[in-house]
Amino acid sequence: MSRISVRGFAVASATAVTAVGSVVGVASGSTAQNNDAEATATGTTLLADIPAGQQVQVQTASLTQQADAQAIAADATAKKDAEEAARKAAAEIAIAKKAAAEKAEKAEKEAKERAEAKAAASREAARENLSVAVKGSYSIAEIQAMARQMVPAGQFQCFSNIVDHESDWNYRAVNPSSGAYGLFQALPGSKMSSVGADWQTNPLTQIKWGLNYMNERYGSPCGAWSFWQANHWY
Repeated sequence: MSRISVRGFAVASATAVTAVGSVVGVASGSTAQNNDAEATATGTTLLADIPAGQQVQVQTASLTQQADAQAIAADATAKKDAEEAARKAAAEIAIAKKAAAEKAEKAEKEAKERAEAKAAASREAARENLSVAVKGSYSIAEIQAMARQMVPAGQFQCFSNIVDHESDWNYRAVNPSSGAYGLFQALPGSKMSSVGADWQTNPLTQIKWGLNYMNERYGSPCGAWSFWQANHWY
């Protein structure tokens, strides 16, 4: 029989090694044989030195260990693959949720902007179409009521501050030295004719002109008021 090395079967378990040792070990009180010396010198136990029944046990243990090692490696690989797949799925879900949220936010913002633009256009149309009964004179309260209908609520105080300083709400006020005229002391006063020919006698026409002037030059009545505070003119 040929001498086959047990090392070829990768016997790694302590049980198999113990079994081999018990078979090839020296009997109590006996002297080691040359084969034992050879095995000891080379560090290898030969399968031919093991009885047939023990050979089967050694081979079975080796194959079982190999199968167990392969199964463990396969489980680890499968677990790693499953974890990676789970991470990828979670990342894809997170990206999809973020995209959906951004899309919804954008749609909401656009809808809000459209609504605000529509409301602003409606207010502007109402202001442009606003008219008052022609009278010989108007009280400050009446003029201020007209202004409140024309000027956005958040801008009215700034608007009012400028009128207070310029004319004290007197739509017929005239600067004796410069000739500036009306609620806003337009110079020349005839500039207000761009809004209406009745600029001298109609405070509503003056209010429309003054509001347009503040918006176009300073962005808003509050922008105009900030400039006025720094320069005492606007």
